[in-house]
Amino acid sequence: MASTAHSPAANASAITSDTTDHELARRAAQGDNSAFDAIIRRHNRLLYRAARSVLRDDAEAEDALQDAYVRAWHALHGFRADAKLTTWLTRIVINEALGRIRKRASAKVINIDDTIDSLAPPLEDVMDDSVERRPDAVAMRAETRRLIEACIDRLPDAFRAVFMLRAVEELSVEEVAQMLDIPEATVRTRFFRARSLMREGLARDIDVATNDAFSFDGERCDRIRLRTMARIIESDQPRGSDESV
Repeated sequence: MASTAHSPAANASAITSDTTDHELARRAAQGDNSAFDAIIRRHNRLLYRAARSVLRDDAEAEDALQDAYVRAWHALHGFRADAKLTTWLTRIVINEALGRIRKRASAKVINIDDTIDSLAPPLEDVMDDSVERRPDAVAMRAETRRLIEACIDRLPDAFRAVFMLRAVEELSVEEVAQMLDIPEATVRTRFFRARSLMREGLARDIDVATNDAFSFDGERCDRIRLRTMARIIESDQPRGSDESV
């Protein structure tokens, strides 16, 4: 990838919060690193949570997300203006995460369309009744968040990504269906089942603490963004690569 210091993209108008995803994608496809950096900043949390919902491991989710970003960078020439950038990116991230699962010799391959009748281990096992009796409200909230994350990790594979995108990221049924490439009716069914399992384990705490699950602090966001941009700048792979996404 050639330096963008003297490219036309380098002289483009400033990027603001009003700059659309399609404009960012167009500029990034022309070699504007700052536009791709803005894409990462804007969608990092959603995409990290998508990877985390498949891999159930913080560090591996970060690595998978960086690899997915690099793949997306080299495939931006194929992004269609009639598609949503978030949908396109989420599919790349989930495919990258699923590919990592398949490479684990001792693990079962995750199929996002596996039967919805599979059952998670009893969620009561991860409950700690003493949490509700702790006097320190801050500590109680932190513990509740930990319990929520543990319960999400224990959801059946087919439910977990749906729950993460619907409940934690608060995306619509239509958006989740497009991202996971499954029918909207399937999204509704899996989300209902997943939420029922979560409520069995967490009861009253789920509605209060869901928004805090899998926090995406500035340090993690910057770490993923900076490592990704360093890889992109150092990459020798031509933009016109036919690499599949």
